[in-house]
Parts: sequence; C-alpha cells; structure tokens
Amino acid sequence: MKQVIFFSLLLLMAGACQRMSVPMTKRVVITGVDAAKKPGDDFFSYANGIWYDTARIPASQTGVGSYSFMNYPQRIRLQAILDSVSAGQNAPGSLEQKVGDFYASGMDMDAINKRGYEPIKPIIARIDAITDVTSLLKLVVDEQKSGDGSIIGFSVGPDQKRSSINIAQFRQTGIGLPERAYYFKTDSSTLGIQTAYKNYLTRLFELIGTESTTASKNAAVAYALEKQLATAHRTNIELRDVKANYNKQAVAELANKQPALHWATLLTDLGLQVDSVNVGQPAYYDQLNMLLTSVPIEDWKVYLKARALTNYSNFLSQPFIDASFAYAKILTGQAVKQTRAEEMTQAVDRSLGDALAQLYVKKYFPESARKRMAVLVDNLKKAFEARINRLDWMSDSTKAKAKDKLHAFTQKIGYPDKWRDYSHVAINRTAYFENRLSATKNDYLDRLAKVGQPVDRTEWHTTPPTVTAYNNPPLNEIVFPAGILQPPYFDVNADDALNYGGIGMVIGHEITHSFDDQGAQYDKYGNVTNWWTKSDYAKFKGKTQQVIDQYNSFTVLDSVHVKGALTVGENTADIAGVAIAYDAFKLTEQGKDTTKLDGFTPDQRFFISIARIWRVKTRDAYMGMYVNTNPHSPAKWRVNGPLMNFTPFYKAFDVQPGDKMYKPEKDRISVW
Repeated sequence: MKQVIFFSLLLLMAGACQRMSVPMTKRVVITGVDAAKKPGDDFFSYANGIWYDTARIPASQTGVGSYSFMNYPQRIRLQAILDSVSAGQNAPGSLEQKVGDFYASGMDMDAINKRGYEPIKPIIARIDAITDVTSLLKLVVDEQKSGDGSIIGFSVGPDQKRSSINIAQFRQTGIGLPERAYYFKTDSSTLGIQTAYKNYLTRLFELIGTESTTASKNAAVAYALEKQLATAHRTNIELRDVKANYNKQAVAELANKQPALHWATLLTDLGLQVDSVNVGQPAYYDQLNMLLTSVPIEDWKVYLKARALTNYSNFLSQPFIDASFAYAKILTGQAVKQTRAEEMTQAVDRSLGDALAQLYVKKYFPESARKRMAVLVDNLKKAFEARINRLDWMSDSTKAKAKDKLHAFTQKIGYPDKWRDYSHVAINRTAYFENRLSATKNDYLDRLAKVGQPVDRTEWHTTPPTVTAYNNPPLNEIVFPAGILQPPYFDVNADDALNYGGIGMVIGHEITHSFDDQGAQYDKYGNVTNWWTKSDYAKFKGKTQQVIDQYNSFTVLDSVHVKGALTVGENTADIAGVAIAYDAFKLTEQGKDTTKLDGFTPDQRFFISIARIWRVKTRDAYMGMYVNTNPHSPAKWRVNGPLMNFTPFYKAFDVQPGDKMYKPEKDRISVW
C-alpha cells in the first residue's frame, strides 16, 4: 500500500539502506525446521514441520502459532497489567481506574450471576410493547446507539468520492450466522451449524423464562426471518467490489424507494442531520423495506428479542455465556471456554482499547523498536518504487501516478500520537453490564460526531497491542501496531534476514494492498477514481486473474479449495510482499553476503523467516469457517503460494523440476 523511490537511484538507495541497516546484537537461532522434508515439495512443512508436529492447540483456543493466534499470549500480558491495576487504589477518572474497575466488574461473576438477565429486562419489555413499524424502528435506533445493530448497519467513514470528509454509511446486516451462504448450503457440516445456531436461539429464549416448545418456535421464527434477510445479502466475494458498494443517495430519494423505513425520521432519531448517505448494499434495504410491511409485527418482535439476546448474552450471567459457547464450539471447534480473565481482557481491549494500550506500550514497546521499524518501512518503500520502475507491463504515465500514490503514504508505527479520550465513559466497579453499555454508547457518540467533518488522519482503527497490520485505502495509510512488532515478525536485536523476511514481508504486503484489486481503485488522496490507462488496467486485471486461478487450485482439509476470488487481494499482497521485502533485504550488508548462520545462508534465513511468521496450526472446524469467510488464504498457502512464484526462492533451496512446488519460470506469477 505504499510506494517509494527509484531505480536510477539504486546505487544511492543501496548506500542509504546499508547505512540505515542495524547490525544484530544477539544471535537468533532458527528452530523447528524439519530437515527430513524437501524444501521444494512443501516449504511450509519444511520450515515449520517439527514445530507443527509437536504444537498443541490450547483447549480454550481455535488455533496456535503466529499472526492472530499470537493475540492469545498477548492477552496474558494484558491480563497481568489488568490484574495489577484492578488491585490498586487508583485516582478516580484515571486510566488505571477505568480499565481496572471495568475489568474487576466483569471478573465478579457472583454479582453478575445474581442479576441473571435483569439488565436486559427493560429491552425485552420495550420489544413486547412494540405495536407497529414506527415503534419497531424507534427501538431499533435506540438499540443501535447501545451497540445492538439488529437490522440497521450504521457506520461512519470517508466519502469514497471525497475522501477528506466523513459521511454516514449503511451496510447489510441482520443475520446471526457467519455469512449468507450458511443459510442456504445443505452439506452436513453447514446443516450441523444451522442446527447448533437454532439450538442456541432456543436456549436463549428459555433462559428468559419462555417455555421450551414456545422457545423452539421462536427460534424458528427468528431464523426464518434472518434467512429472508440473507437472500438480499451480497456474498463476501461480491463485497470486494469497491464501486458496487458506493451508492450515495439523497435521503428524499431513499424515502421514496423505501417508505417503510421512514428514512427521514430514522436518521433524525439516530442523531443525523444529513441530506444524503451511502447505502453500501441497496438490495438489503429494499428487502428490509418489503419485510417490514409483509412480516407480522409479532414475528418481528420475536426476531428483535433473538438479536438482543445474542448481542448481550456474553454480558449476562453464566447460563447465557454457556449457551453462547455451546454454539461457538460447533462453529469453530474450540474445545473449552476461555477463562473469565481472558474474556475480560478482550472486553477491556474492545471497550477501552486506547486506555489499556497506553499501559501496554509503556511496559512493552521501546522507542528503539519504533525507530528501527521506521527504517524498515522506508527501505521497503524504496524497493517497491524500484519495482514499479522495472515493470514491463505498465506505461510511464501510470507508473508516475503509482509513485505519486506511494510518496503520499502515511505510515503509522507502534501506537497513535493522539490517544482516544474516554472521559465520557462512566465505569462502576460493581456494574459490568452498565459499563459495557457506557462504552458502546460512547463509541456511538464518537462515531456520530464525525459525520460531515474532516477525516482525522491520525486516528487508528485497531488497538496498539493487537497482533495485526492493515492498509486503509481511503486514507492511503499503512499501520503497524506495537502488537505485531515482536518475534517472530520483528526483533530489534535480530539480523536483517529475519527482520526483512518477517516484518519486512508484512510491510511489503501492506504496501501492496494500495495496489491490489481493491486498493488500485483509490488514488493518492483516497478517492475512488481511475488513475490508470485503459490498457494498463486491463493488463493488471489479467494478472490478478492469474492469481485467482492459481489459488483456486490450492486445497486444505484434503479437498476444500481456497476461494481465489475472495482471497485475491491478500494473495496479491503476499506475492508482492515477498518480492519487495527480498529486494530491500538485498540492499543491506547481510543481503549481499553469503556467510552462513546455523547452517543457513542469509537468503535461506530470509525465506525461513517468511515461513515462521505464518507458523499456524488450527482446528479443522475453524479452518472450514475460515476458508468460507476469511479473505486471507490458510497459512500454508501464504507461504507456499508466493514462494512457488518467486525465482530467488528456487535458487536459495535448489528447487528443481519434479519438486511439488516447482513451476516453470514462464508460469510464475508476478504482479508488482
């Protein structure tokens, strides 16, 4: 998602990169390699085989290893912080008081269990009092402000045609299963998930005193209504169409198209004073408009109870939490429920993320890491610019605009320069449910205040301790939180081969997202506009189609195929991320050397590092859901897919015809 400087400056670049390269101060030993396996057959298994065969997934988790599963040990760190601050005497209104008392309120299960479902009785009573669509929508709006989206998916973000200004946005919502296909597929696995979900809804109704037969009927009513809403949902692949998801419309026009939604009143009740909004998926709201007039109001009331119960179940007493986990267990394969402390650590991170992050950064993220990371980002941008200049399929005019976009990047490392304010969040050490609502209502007001205002380009959209990285095309930015800036991705003391193969690959990946099938549609300002020549864009689409076709052939769980069209953006970024990171690495002193460490050349250490950062092992049930819903390829193909397309990998490990990963050079895909 970023691009930088150029090829005629290559010698100058090389010198600059060498000067900025930081020599290692401790030796990082590579472990887990299975030398009995052939690198050219399955590099993921070669580099990770010993680890994979001995790794055990904790019973409370769906997987183990790096990337998102590193958030498990991260939560242990955060939990230790919370255990400490919650036990202290903290000044009222301080960060420590807010996060400590929030955590303590959620840890007090005796108090939570005594309340049962009392906290949501007023919501249930309001739903029972609904008499018509007008009162139904009033309830929906009030619940939206408290974090229960039900049938209205409201958010705020940059206008894609004028990215400097935030606008109100509405998206499809209203369903409880992971995505629309789960309502219509008839294979045994999906049918099992459908049954588990209906059982979950039934149990929730029983827990608020509904007789079992009626509870089962209610679950069927709610499920049937969700299924009707799902018919109008776009698939995850269709949601990748940037332009199709931009439908800015006048409120008056919407009022004429969808009169049952009473758009003018709806927006006013939401607190919006606007004359236009973006409706990302109009067909959903057309369907909702129809159902509001055709479905009996009593069925709608049952549905709204189901949505409220699922939304709040983990805020309530143990039986509600157990019901939620019983469903999640079938969906993901997770064996046992997480500890309450782990659940509460995640809750604090979601509700008071920046407050907790300040305590985390102070303890775990040194300024030296931020500075070295900035060097790596700059070097990767330089390498990417050089690659742009060498492209043989792109015209000079499009190259110039691509480099302009790269030069305009904003890069964020570690943590924000401006922390979020939680002064309006009221935290009571004895009222967990109310604490959650106070936080969600504050989130809503924060979102609402942005409508019609200039986009705040300092804002972060993840919490700093989270193990992730992201590209935000409307802001033309790349973001690397403190959470991912640790081994195996980044080690301030490690040699360049490991850091460029680790976090360097991630940096290259995020840079490329500004030039994948979606990001390429945004200009340097973050506006959706065509900055390509027609011929260049056709060539680009041809290359991304090659990526789709290749990844469609990859399988997991024996016979389940990767969805190439769903994962094309991430796969494009993986393929280019490896190449960009390698080019940047070759500009360092170690990258130009051949001296072995632990029996591996620098190039070999670089590629092994790539395999280590996707060192992941998951439960089969989780992987089944992952392939259906996640835009990233499974870990094995995040390693083998890019490397089988990258010639320097062949040279580093002597990959030859007959090896399972071997592809003739003419068939190796290179987009950027």
